[in-house]
Amino acid sequence: MRVVRHLSREPGRIHRTVLTLGNFDGVHVGHQAIVRLAVETAARLGGCPVALTFEPHPVAVLAPDRAPPLIQPLRERLALLATLGVEIVVVQRFTRAFAALDPEAFVCDFLLHRLEVVHVVVGYNVNFGRDRAGTVATLRGLGARYGFAVDEVGPVTVDGERVSSTALRAALGAGDVRRAARLLGRTYALRGRVVAGERRGRTLGFPTANLRCRSTLAVPADGVYAARVQVGGAWHGGVVNIGIRPTFGERRRTIEAHLLDFTGDLYGRWVTVEMVDRLRGEQAFAGPRALARAIAEDVTRARAVLGAS
Repeated sequence: MRVVRHLSREPGRIHRTVLTLGNFDGVHVGHQAIVRLAVETAARLGGCPVALTFEPHPVAVLAPDRAPPLIQPLRERLALLATLGVEIVVVQRFTRAFAALDPEAFVCDFLLHRLEVVHVVVGYNVNFGRDRAGTVATLRGLGARYGFAVDEVGPVTVDGERVSSTALRAALGAGDVRRAARLLGRTYALRGRVVAGERRGRTLGFPTANLRCRSTLAVPADGVYAARVQVGGAWHGGVVNIGIRPTFGERRRTIEAHLLDFTGDLYGRWVTVEMVDRLRGEQAFAGPRALARAIAEDVTRARAVLGAS
């Protein structure tokens, strides 16, 4: 898959483009339905499936105080789009000037100037252009004028719930990682580098890897989770604690993973943590011994959950 950083820098036109556009944050099952239709349509028409996405998130530019946490970093978003069959992704830098384009200028002066668009596939709730005034109906009208067809997808539902990035963030905020997995079509994962911590887990008999993740990412609610942890090419069962470690009176939020049946030094290494199920909320215990007993129970429950998943 080829990545184009800003469409204005593309030296020539991309021919017979079947285009889909959106933030695609999470590349959840709703996004997947849209992208798969674009890829299938491109194959049928002999065209090139192209996805246009934006960086940073538009809300982070237009209303920074309301910017949502990202479900995944850009690199992971691009990797997932590639697995769905997208051949070219345009990563357009989102600025206030770009947001000021009216819908017709966005299509005519921005898209059609560099893309030979023959077909567009979008979600039912797509908005684009100044004041988010462009809709599916706008696209259909412009398509009739400029010679491209438009397909609308959705809404997509899972277990009766409409799938969206907002619903996904709500599931994570509630610690419901099983529900998040159903909306994503895969287990929710965090990726981070292992950094030095307080080493309290080792003194309790349960050494942990302290993960440093991007501060802009959505993280599940504080609590203890059964997880699968990838180190290098190997997967290990794990127990993950997210929170402030109230037993020790701390206030800094951390993500700590105890790997089951693992020995070795993880400092400085990158690991991927798949959050399988929430075992309990974070609790303050009377002291280290009570906490160690609780962690032992967490490990037993995690083994049962992971063995059944």
